[in-house]
Amino acid sequence: MDAFLNESFPGSIAFGALGGPERRTEIVPLATGYETRNARWADSRRRYDAATGVRSLEDLRAVLALFEKARGRLYGFRLRDPFDHASSMTGNPPQPVDQSLGDGDGSTVRFPLNKTYGSGDLAYRRAIRLPVASSVRVAVAGAEQTAGTDFEVDSSTGDIVFSAAPSVGNSVTAGFLFDVPVRFDTDRLDLSLTHFEAGDIPSIPLVEIRM
Repeated sequence: MDAFLNESFPGSIAFGALGGPERRTEIVPLATGYETRNARWADSRRRYDAATGVRSLEDLRAVLALFEKARGRLYGFRLRDPFDHASSMTGNPPQPVDQSLGDGDGSTVRFPLNKTYGSGDLAYRRAIRLPVASSVRVAVAGAEQTAGTDFEVDSSTGDIVFSAAPSVGNSVTAGFLFDVPVRFDTDRLDLSLTHFEAGDIPSIPLVEIRM
């Protein structure tokens, strides 16, 4: 997408961030005492406050440098969500069978990455746009494929692209680490020096952006 920096928010600060997914639901109370609920957003959107991750003046300066480079809210960048950044729901290292990407049809070579939450008809499938390419493992019909030979990761979309289309009916699965595309949700940082070699930022709001 336009206005995106392919670099990461400082990892040590992101590790201490607060936040998670939000949704927009419209609730209309009825005269009968019942209510109707309508989802205004098809997908969740994540919000964070990274101020709790600032531990030193060096951290503060790193945030300031990225804020200036991103021109405040103008440019997006990568954030490693401390709570949810792996294909496995348990946070274990990626395995090539963690997530289902679909089945081969003999002609399709491109498969978007996704992560599924829950099971059954109401399971939520989240599109993953910023995988860590070196972490991606892929299997076809349970057999692990070789990166660079059997498949590649499209850096512009995060899709898996096979050199040869998987055969009809063969399941395509993948495991991976991933980042969240975010931007600063403010055009102003309020900085404060509390004592020598320490700093404080009351709030570093970050919000997920669509890609």
